[in-house]
Amino acid sequence: MDQPAAKIIAALGLLPHPEGGFFAETFRSPVQITLPDGRVRASSTAIYFLLPHGTFSALHRVASDEVWHHYGGAPLELTTITPAGDLSRRILGPDLESDQLPQCVVPAGVWQAARPLSREEAGYTLAGCTVAPGFDFADFEMPERDTLEALFPGHTEVIRKLTRLIGYDNTRRP
Repeated sequence: MDQPAAKIIAALGLLPHPEGGFFAETFRSPVQITLPDGRVRASSTAIYFLLPHGTFSALHRVASDEVWHHYGGAPLELTTITPAGDLSRRILGPDLESDQLPQCVVPAGVWQAARPLSREEAGYTLAGCTVAPGFDFADFEMPERDTLEALFPGHTEVIRKLTRLIGYDNTRRP
């Protein structure tokens, strides 16, 4: 990992995230809401999220809407797959003239993955994610590669690039 990324991780107190990269929760609303299915969640949460060069945030989904914000470093490629199988890629970054976006919304239940578009070893992307209703690891799914390949056989190449062989058991929270 390059020196600037390591300095940011230390300065912001970031910890490893199960999907890849490093994170720190910066906000959890004290306002609690009860969802139609009875789950109680904070109304909103926010994190810092850093992906060093050569890493990725593995395909996963959450049960809430998530807004990604680009803060610095390399542009970020955000890949999504809807439950119907529609694949999309958007680039988050500061260059609006190149169709980069400063933020992007991933609706609840949509599969998502991200990777920094740095072109050299020294690189990273610093982003933020705001989730509403608030994030809870009980609502986080990151299955094994085979599971996603069975769900979306037309996207096998993308799935293999943006997953790991072993998924995440959300009963074992960080």
